[in-house]
Amino acid sequence: MTSSTAPTGASPFLGRTLRSTRRALTLLPLTFACFVRPAHAQATAEEVAYNYGEIDSPRSTATGGAMRGLSSSVTALFVNPANMATSRVYHISAIGQFYPEGGRQSYGGGVVDSVVSSSNVAGGVGGTWNLQDPTGVGREWVDLRGGLALPIGKVAAIGAAGRLFSLTQSGAGPLGPSPASGGIPGSMIVNTFTLDLGATIRPIPELSFAVTGHNLTNTGSGFLPLMGGVGVSYSRPEFGIGVDAVLDATTYGHSAVRVMAGGEFLVSQLAFRMGYRFDEGQATHSLSGGMAYIDNKFSVDAALRKTFVGIESTALVFSITMHIESLSLGLDPAN
Repeated sequence: MTSSTAPTGASPFLGRTLRSTRRALTLLPLTFACFVRPAHAQATAEEVAYNYGEIDSPRSTATGGAMRGLSSSVTALFVNPANMATSRVYHISAIGQFYPEGGRQSYGGGVVDSVVSSSNVAGGVGGTWNLQDPTGVGREWVDLRGGLALPIGKVAAIGAAGRLFSLTQSGAGPLGPSPASGGIPGSMIVNTFTLDLGATIRPIPELSFAVTGHNLTNTGSGFLPLMGGVGVSYSRPEFGIGVDAVLDATTYGHSAVRVMAGGEFLVSQLAFRMGYRFDEGQATHSLSGGMAYIDNKFSVDAALRKTFVGIESTALVFSITMHIESLSLGLDPAN
């Protein structure tokens, strides 16, 4: 007797195969649903633009955020404070950030000096004023920080940055219950202090391993999530590549991972950068790129990051940096 699912004359094996295929196709949607977590597929442009309260420079934006091992100067103050001590600079930067879809604009900058101290201690101060969606969420915040870094021989550096954070939010907006994405009824105020730590090891000059901790006072707020990061990078004077991973323990009520990879290369006085970022919590994938003109006395940077999977979001970041060590101290600028 032939199977009712197989043509006349078909073998029993073919009939069993067709029945198994039909069952597999029936179960496919359920299997897919088990592996795709929909909880944050509905991330909003405002949430993406808030960017976990982090301050990006054009360099960190363009490389997807893979700067824990590669960073230096003012970028190091915001990403890995230990790296303020890994290059000899005295830089003053002004930074602007814009997220058109998320209605965010940020203005600020920083100063990092690793030249003046006779004990090789590096220091930096910086911060931003930020405004997001004034007719909706109505979020305004100030982020101020100061840090110190100490080289340990020629193979390691450690650093810490204290952070003063003040935020007001007057609207709820249609953004759900997460503090980082809105949903707060009425007016609210957040005033707090938190701490970032970083360490970098360089077994050889070109290779860096870095570890960072962010918002380590564990405020319990989605505005300042507790995060840990690791990074590895390889760099030479003419190019650098890096890969970072960050674990966010606060924003989503469970651990969520971000993975970033990027690189840069220098041609004469032009630096070209590109990067990729995957954000598990927001279910987004992003590509980024940027350029910089680097003179002995100053540099001008621009970067763009754009999601290509998930909620549409664009980040535009610009900066101008004065190299004070070249203007007044006669030293060469850092990479």
